[in-house]
Order: sequence, then structure tokens, then C-alpha cells
Amino acid sequence: MSKIYEHNGSQSIEKVEYQTNQEEEIDTDNANQETRVAYIPSSEETQLINDCIKGKRQAQRTLYEQFAPKMYAIAMRYAKTTLEADDILQESFINVFKHVESFEQDCPIEFWIRRIVINQALKSGRNKYDKAFKEEVTDINYNSEENIVLDQFDLEELLQVIRRLPDGFQQIFNLYAIEGYKHKEIAELLEISVGTSKSQYARARAQLQEMLLKEDESYEQLRS
Repeated sequence: MSKIYEHNGSQSIEKVEYQTNQEEEIDTDNANQETRVAYIPSSEETQLINDCIKGKRQAQRTLYEQFAPKMYAIAMRYAKTTLEADDILQESFINVFKHVESFEQDCPIEFWIRRIVINQALKSGRNKYDKAFKEEVTDINYNSEENIVLDQFDLEELLQVIRRLPDGFQQIFNLYAIEGYKHKEIAELLEISVGTSKSQYARARAQLQEMLLKEDESYEQLRS
């Protein structure tokens, strides 16, 4: 299971990228030494899940009301419009209730639902961004001064700009920098090579930096 980072709106992309890179290096070095702590759900969570499995409408409503706002925020990261996000959310919860019996309760149910939402978002957008993954680009370098730009924006500001990235860039940037997936996992999810994932992320990051620089310049012009 991929680790999913929680953000408070002030954590920078730079910090998330650093965490992801560090974990990717650790995972590569210690792939065979990893030990997992068993997750033990609360009695309330277990009861809610069991009631959903039995098809109890009140339990389904409770689960939806508890997690829909967070899941909608995730859907909006991958959608271009609120209508697209609504469709992703609706289809995701249909799948949640359809497959809840298969949930093994080996992680918080929020993580399980989150994976369903992300998978649905990727499925919904696949036709739009498949072409973006045809081309691999290597050896993309950044100006160190431009790299500082990402640290000047909080997560909510960044998400507004990320939605304006081309579809393929948006998906991979979200998966790597926001969700914390590794390039190997992204490659498997999107059925592309690791090199394509890395190069598309590099291009996405470069374009995002350029957009943020323009945003910053426009803001300074307004202030003056």
C-alpha cells in the first residue's frame, strides 16, 4: 500500500518531494527488510464496515458523509471541472459499497476509499492523457532559483495552478508530489515505463514552476 501524505494546507511541495525521495531511497535499500505493524481497526470502524457489508442504508450514509468531503477534494485534484469531480466521487462510492466486502481491514478504511477514488480518477481521465505518455524525456535540469518558487506557495494555492497543467502532467504530478506514490508504482498504475513517469513529472514540475513565476510576477505588479 502506498503511503498517503496528509496536508494541512501549509506544507510545501518541496517538503513532500523530499519525503518521497527519502522514502524511495530507503525502500530500495531495505526492500527485503521492511516490517509492517499490523493495523487494528476500532470497534466503531469495524461495526460501520460490517453494517455496510450487510447493506444497511444508515451505515452507508454515515460512511459517505464521513469521507465524501475529503474524497471530493482528492477528485478535484484530478478533475478539470466540478462536474468531473462529481462524477468521480459518485462512481467511487458506488465501487466502495459494491466491493466493501472485499476490504480486509488491514489499513484505515479512509486509505482504502482514497485508493478507489484515485483509481477512478485515473480511469476517468485515461482517454485524455494517454497520448501524453507516448514521449519520454530525459536529463531535464532546473534552474536552482526557480526551484525556490514552489516553497513560496501553500498547498491550496498550488492545487489551483496544478489543475491548469495538461492532463498527463497533472495526473503524474498529483500521484508523485501530492499522494506520495513512487515512480515504480505510478508506472504500474498507468501502464507506462518508470522513465516515462520520471520524465513526465520533470516536465510537469518545470511547467508548474513557470506558471507559478508568472503568478508571482502578476501579483507583484498588482501590488505596485
